[in-house]
Amino acid sequence: MDEVKVVVAHSERATLRVGDVFLKVDADQARIDVEVEAMGLVPVPTPKVLWRKPPVLAITAVPGTALGRLGEPSSASSAAWAAAGAAVRKLHDAPLPSWPGRGGQSLDELVAELDGECEWLVRNGVLPAELVTRNRQVAEAALRPWAPVFTHGDLQIAHVFIEGDEVTGIIDWSEAGQGDALYDLATLTLGHEEHLGDVLAGYGADVDLDVIRAWWSLRSLLAVRWLAEHGFDPSAPGCEIDVLRSRL
Repeated sequence: MDEVKVVVAHSERATLRVGDVFLKVDADQARIDVEVEAMGLVPVPTPKVLWRKPPVLAITAVPGTALGRLGEPSSASSAAWAAAGAAVRKLHDAPLPSWPGRGGQSLDELVAELDGECEWLVRNGVLPAELVTRNRQVAEAALRPWAPVFTHGDLQIAHVFIEGDEVTGIIDWSEAGQGDALYDLATLTLGHEEHLGDVLAGYGADVDLDVIRAWWSLRSLLAVRWLAEHGFDPSAPGCEIDVLRSRL
């Protein structure tokens, strides 16, 4: 029998790898529904669905290696980062899915969530008030209406796989839906600002850099408490708290 490897596990979901098969266990079947439907629609390479027996989804591994990891230098070439940008552009140019992204939040709800997290971070002494206030100011640029596109919704670099300079697969589609194109681009380059130019060269469209920076701050502010409560360390070098500090 192949070794069973725990890829990620917390109270909401877990992913196991057995050979070339990933088993995703999720108590929220709506997320699995989105993942399966999105992978069937998008014009970019994705894992193949092998079978589904709630609460488990079995998918194939994609070839290659991850573009990188948050908090670690990426060994991928500039061309590989550009290829990732081109793949994201294909996704964003695809017909819109029928469902909303980011949990269906309205702009007002997103603002309320952000303000609530900022207040919690300061009240509990998790982050200095100056750091939170500065990043809340930066985040304001992202809080504007946008034309929705088909977004991945959680496009971390660990979810993009490459071989050489080619994208071989994009994984973890449970947050996919209608959303802001610049949110995907910001998530992909979070903590890897040095590769933003490569990604945008492959993306091939003018974007508002202030909005991308705003999403870096906004995503990080929203993530700190969730990460800490689910066994991750947002204060690790190069991770979310360092991203926030870089705005000072």
